[in-house]
Amino acid sequence: MTDAITPFPIRVADADLTDLSDRLARTRWPDAGTVTDGSQGPTVHAIRRLVGRWHDGYDWRVAEALINGWGSSRTVIDGLGIHFLHVRSPEPDAQPLLLAHGWPGSILEFRDVIGPLTDPAAHGGNPRCAFHLVIPSMPGFGFSDKPTEPGWNVGRVAGAYVELMQRLGYGDRWFAQGGDWGAAVVTVLAHMRAPGLAGIHLNMVMFQPTEDEIADATPEEQAMLSGMARYDRVQSGYMKLQNTRPQSVGFALADSPVGLAAWIYALFQDVTDSGGEPERVIPLDHMLDDIMLYWLPNAGASSARFYWDNAQGQAGMPNEPMPLPAGVSVFPGEVMRLSRRWAEKRFVDLRHYNRPPRGGHFAAMENPSALVADVRATFAKVG
Repeated sequence: MTDAITPFPIRVADADLTDLSDRLARTRWPDAGTVTDGSQGPTVHAIRRLVGRWHDGYDWRVAEALINGWGSSRTVIDGLGIHFLHVRSPEPDAQPLLLAHGWPGSILEFRDVIGPLTDPAAHGGNPRCAFHLVIPSMPGFGFSDKPTEPGWNVGRVAGAYVELMQRLGYGDRWFAQGGDWGAAVVTVLAHMRAPGLAGIHLNMVMFQPTEDEIADATPEEQAMLSGMARYDRVQSGYMKLQNTRPQSVGFALADSPVGLAAWIYALFQDVTDSGGEPERVIPLDHMLDDIMLYWLPNAGASSARFYWDNAQGQAGMPNEPMPLPAGVSVFPGEVMRLSRRWAEKRFVDLRHYNRPPRGGHFAAMENPSALVADVRATFAKVG
């Protein structure tokens, strides 16, 4: 059957891990450069520290066991194999919840929210706030198939996720949560009024402030605008390249594990709430797990092309106010932040708005307890 859902245990060959180790050992390092901070990108010191752990001490098999223990599965949708985790709650009344990652995220960025969301009673929470989790790898990411034709933008991914929830038997009523490109996909799901989707939660909102909002900005909002402007001016080079020439960098991402690691680490450095030192808020091994989900399936180029597909002007991102019940978490280290009054203009039914005291773009990795609390609060208010 073409709509079959099958177990998909991950078992990376020892030869692939040996090849990686050999490549790491043979790294030709760049010179240290002309600055000592991260203003030109990750420092040699930072990447040497990451690679030192990668080569000596890091164990991929730990992450592999986690993935396989969380219902690693696969199904073919719209001609592509979609890999996903399906973690069922022990609670009989748990609600289905789709968790959507972006770039350079992965299914493993949700590792620390899986337990509290599926089994709240075991984590000091209310068992009535339990969820069955569906966590897909986007097409071209992780162990999902790579698109062989243009057009896999957020709209097409949203359609695939609707089909996935229906195949799992969750089509009658479900929720969705996302950040980064996952937030874009979840936004499209809500605007298309996906069958059964009862509400959403976002930890990043893709929006452009209007001229009136800019002119009338409070000091707090001016700081938000300044952060967005700084990101666009000095931190968004990766996005502009991937929007226009993803294949150019794709060769380096496919051939050099250190090149791939530095490309991804730059985002951890720039958009975490860490003062440019992501190791302060995310363990090195967790960053390496994320990088491995790009290296092992050779997904560096295919994931970068997702930007190009969405830059072609047919991504289907709507401009109208969000019609479904929604919750928004605005973490202080997120580059795209919006005030409550800006949010209220963009969400017809804003059930929950919160600004946790710490955390950034990778909310589930940086401050999982705050994200869990906001997800629970949002969907408790949806009922």
